[in-house]
Amino acid sequence: MTDPPDTRRCPECGRPASAKHAPFCCKRCADLDLGRWLDGGYRIPTGEPAPTAAHGEDDGEG
Repeated sequence: MTDPPDTRRCPECGRPASAKHAPFCCKRCADLDLGRWLDGGYRIPTGEPAPTAAHGEDDGEG
């Protein structure tokens, strides 16, 4: 009995994944995903409100 063919799909575009760029189908899709990680596109919701100003920023007083 043979193993079923690999049916994994690229999470970026849905085409069949390649072994070279797994789990993606090509370098382009892998790079798009990496860019999303580096830009902070993937976030875990915490339920806390977003800060209005970064800590340590000068507020113009003093």
